[in-house]
Amino acid sequence: MAKIGKRVVKSREGIDPNKAYGLGEAIQLLKDRSTVKFDETVEIAMNLGVDPRHADQMVRGVVNLPNGTGRTVRVAVFAKDAKADEARAAGADIVGAEDLVEIVQKGEINFDRCIATPDMMPLVGRLGKVLGPRGMMPNPKVGTVTTDIAGAVKASKGGAVEFRVEKAGIIHGGVGKLSFDVKALEENVRAFADAVNKAKPTGAKGVYVKKVSLTSTMGPGLKVDVATLVTA
Repeated sequence: MAKIGKRVVKSREGIDPNKAYGLGEAIQLLKDRSTVKFDETVEIAMNLGVDPRHADQMVRGVVNLPNGTGRTVRVAVFAKDAKADEARAAGADIVGAEDLVEIVQKGEINFDRCIATPDMMPLVGRLGKVLGPRGMMPNPKVGTVTTDIAGAVKASKGGAVEFRVEKAGIIHGGVGKLSFDVKALEENVRAFADAVNKAKPTGAKGVYVKKVSLTSTMGPGLKVDVATLVTA
């Protein structure tokens, strides 16, 4: 049996593993128990009553966090001519067409998010095996295949977070940094939860959101009272 470190033991002190905490209380507990020297990411996990093996129970979307993610996002854009210029003006880190496809095919992925104009998708489609497993393949459903390149780049830079349900019916997502104040994190968490609720698929039956938990990079996992996620 693996030995639990002193730091982990200390971070769990006073935590009731069976209690569902109010959202604000859960965030404050994470902040109070942080002992590391870097700014931890706060993550949400939502257990949903869906089976994503069925097409009508897939949950996927994007949410613009009102207070941003707290991290620097490098954005790559597949575009040509005027749209390429638009991407650069909006702050895209990497812009290209055939040349960018060749770079990615070599395994050089120096970006966190990928956007493409519709006319570039026949080219970008060649990268499915590279970008797909990383969750970076541009998709019109989450706004990363679009003619509004400037808007997409600014959204990605400003706090847009994609989410997609995993095989076990769980959605994970980063909702900010532990250095954010409690109110800012509450707003981000509620925005994320609201987006997941709005993405409820037609095939979902029974209880949709079964369980929600919050954690930080090195912190304990805390159950959250689902009722406190509703925007007041």
